[in-house]
Amino acid sequence: MIAVTGATGQLGRLVIANLLKKVPASEIVAAVRNPDKAADLKAAGVAVRPADYGKPETLAAALAGVDKLLLISSSELGQRAPQHRAVIDAARKAGVKLIAYTSVLHADTSPLGLAAEHRDTEAALAASGIPYVLLRNGWYTENYAASIPAALAHDVMLGSAGEGRIASAARADYAEAAAVVLTTEGQAGKVYELAGDTSYTLAEFAAEIARQSGKPIGYKNMPEADFKAVLLGAGLPEPLAALLADSDVGASKGALFDDSRQLGKLIGHPTTPLSTVVAAAL
Repeated sequence: MIAVTGATGQLGRLVIANLLKKVPASEIVAAVRNPDKAADLKAAGVAVRPADYGKPETLAAALAGVDKLLLISSSELGQRAPQHRAVIDAARKAGVKLIAYTSVLHADTSPLGLAAEHRDTEAALAASGIPYVLLRNGWYTENYAASIPAALAHDVMLGSAGEGRIASAARADYAEAAAVVLTTEGQAGKVYELAGDTSYTLAEFAAEIARQSGKPIGYKNMPEADFKAVLLGAGLPEPLAALLADSDVGASKGALFDDSRQLGKLIGHPTTPLSTVVAAAL
């Protein structure tokens, strides 16, 4: 049995779609906060079990009989560490034989503010005694593609990444990698630094939007505080605005770059090009 937490999230759904190509639906558990959102998974034959990171009492039953667990990191910034520890504790009690965890690129050395909770989770896994594998995911290209509508509206893309190169990949690439790891033996102890095959600066990202849209989109680099203020003005909640601004500054220091091409090697084909994600967003 293979369980996926956060299975109705954007990444979780893609992971399960990939798993369904590799193993029978009866061997997959979708651990979700709201089972009503997983009716389609249930209809496909996947076992749907309630599992709320913030309610540890729900986790034991969700992981009963599970051999391998994909722990997809929580979306609740500031709460991730205790929530992940609760899942790891429940997995140990349930006798889970392998945990795969979606960490962040170069978590052990990353300057990103969001890396701290990932380092905490990696330490908890190391202390748990459960065999584990780290999927240190780089940036999703969709994270930047989300700003395309605003760029088109104002003829400019804003950020704080300077000339930092970003080796992002599509969310689907990371999902495919997770499914490969979960269905391939001998994964315990491995650390995958996962990133796109190619990289770009935000100025190059803006140029790609301009090329495909025919609009004169440029890139404007801003101080972190100013960029955060713009994000707050656009309606983003404070923790998310702070995270995105901090991550851009991290990108300027190389935090979102890796050229080992481990992701492409793991999935057996090139990662999704930037141009493809931009086209889909447009």
